[in-house]
Amino acid sequence: MELEELQRTAEALVAPGKGILAADESTGTIEKRFKSIGLESTEEHRRAYRDMLFTTEGVEDYISGVILFDETIRQSASDGTPFAELLARRGIIPGIKVDKGAKPLANADGETVTEGLDGLRERLAEYVSLGAKFTKWRAVISIGKGIPSDYCIWTNAHALARYAALSQEAGLVPIVEPEVLMDGDHTIERAYHFTARTQDAVFTELHDQRVQLEGMLLKPNMVLSGYECAVQASDRELADWTLRSLRHNVPAAVPGVVFLSGGQTDEDATARLNVMNAQGPHPWELSFSYGRALQAPSLKAWGGDPANVEAGQRAFYHRAKMNGAARSGLYAPDMETATVA
Repeated sequence: MELEELQRTAEALVAPGKGILAADESTGTIEKRFKSIGLESTEEHRRAYRDMLFTTEGVEDYISGVILFDETIRQSASDGTPFAELLARRGIIPGIKVDKGAKPLANADGETVTEGLDGLRERLAEYVSLGAKFTKWRAVISIGKGIPSDYCIWTNAHALARYAALSQEAGLVPIVEPEVLMDGDHTIERAYHFTARTQDAVFTELHDQRVQLEGMLLKPNMVLSGYECAVQASDRELADWTLRSLRHNVPAAVPGVVFLSGGQTDEDATARLNVMNAQGPHPWELSFSYGRALQAPSLKAWGGDPANVEAGQRAFYHRAKMNGAARSGLYAPDMETATVA
């Protein structure tokens, strides 16, 4: 695929005022989400839930793309339209999670490596036939006593770059997700150190494996104090440390950075994105690729009841609109209570 087409897709995913819905929860993760509302995780319930999200009227004004799970990209809306086709018709770009999850890393106690490279070229070809235009691969880096090791960081960076190269070969825009987890009691300075170290390794590997930076997106964590740290950094400090890591390690050729929410509350994830965009302009578009932080209010409002589909869609639309405002630094907390049309 020509670089120009990859670049067009990447730029469309980070179009002003828009961001990405991560609806790629694994079967285990969606089961936990459904358990929180007392709903059994059946294939039909999972289909109905995604149907509610994807058919929300007007959400295409704020959602540029949706990351799907393998099961979901093979499912259809209530009217029989395949989900990927439904999204594309609405101007929303369908994507697909392609990694096979984090597994224990050999000879590295407490650390993981993401698997899924075996057979990836063939799977990517199938996903193209199913309508996917971009992909996502997540690596997980934990901070703890004596970790992360350089071994873990570089092994995951290498796998991310191999995945990205294969995706571009297949004509798909790779979203590269090196997530440094914020679980633990570490300071924001320590979080910055390992986030910057990880991003440096990732872009070294991307360069070495000939990935075209103009045709990819980065999905990093925000740099936060560990959730159990006694001293929690302010949103402004968080923004400063996060932007510092990006400026030092992410080339301007990358069209956009789409942050993960990583366990933050819905409103915190929005407000912190807003603080960073209010400090712009930046070399890259700063956007969002949120899962739970976009879906949690909608899931609760829906509750698995067909009678509550409209309420669930209103909640999803509201969160998408709030994050759309944060894309340009125009979000304010009092917007949360305003009536949504």
